[in-house]
Amino acid sequence: MSVQNLNTFDPFAEEGDPLGDSKDVGSQSDHIHIRIQQRNGRKTLTTLQGLPKQYDAKKILKAFKKVCLATTFSSLNMIKSVKLVQEFACNGTLVDDEKMGQVIQLQGDQRAKISNFLIENGLDKSTIKVHGF
Repeated sequence: MSVQNLNTFDPFAEEGDPLGDSKDVGSQSDHIHIRIQQRNGRKTLTTLQGLPKQYDAKKILKAFKKVCLATTFSSLNMIKSVKLVQEFACNGTLVDDEKMGQVIQLQGDQRAKISNFLIENGLDKSTIKVHGF
């Protein structure tokens, strides 16, 4: 006589192991994350991670710190005034992290400026996630 209640049955046996084939399940590796971290007092740190491999993080960091020339022209096509405009007005560094890869760190709250810069330079707005306060 066999008892049917004591047989083991795995309801998820057909599905297989969801984490077995890919290590990226649940991760948002296809997104660019812009985060803000509180330092001491009123000081903050903005981090940018998840840039695709096709973009050079060093060049992007250099572009963030770059001083742009803004010129105003008169009707005679002569330079009326030259003004130095710092778009970000901050310092930054590139940090290599084991889990996150290359992370760009900028001083201050630069979330909106970074987001606008990336969108203006051809990245899709839906791939950029802005985190923080």
